[in-house]
Amino acid sequence: MRTIPDTITERELLEILKFTKKQHHRLAFILGFYEALRVSEVVALKPEHVDKERKLLLIKQAKGNKDRNIPIAPQILRSLKYLPIKCGMRALQHAFNIKTQKALNKRLNFHLLRHSGATYYLNEKGWSTRQVQTLLGHSRITTTEIYTHVQPTDLINLMWDKE
Repeated sequence: MRTIPDTITERELLEILKFTKKQHHRLAFILGFYEALRVSEVVALKPEHVDKERKLLLIKQAKGNKDRNIPIAPQILRSLKYLPIKCGMRALQHAFNIKTQKALNKRLNFHLLRHSGATYYLNEKGWSTRQVQTLLGHSRITTTEIYTHVQPTDLINLMWDKE
């Protein structure tokens, strides 16, 4: 049986950030959510990968050894001064587990930030699946569809708003 991956809302991310004091952890978590980055992409990000003038991040040698440019989310622009992230992938995953336990009373995996970010752009920001595909760097749209989740509350709102 296939399980539905967990996602968090932007409000839950902000709750996690209240419990996160280290700036590099805060930056890593918001990069995971707002840029929908993998933990490996977060730790590989360097100041020279930031083009503030063009509002782009260069993601170098991501999964499949592909490079991609993605837009810088307004929510993270000021925090990019804390690059590079000063810890490894396992340390970030561990920190995220601890912070989600404190904030949400459940241990969550760092990768769910990527799923949550994709879902946020699709459901909250009204992006198309194709636009989210480009952000995530997927070559196949079917892969992107795994990352985008419809929340039951979204369906309830749609159902009741159409009356």
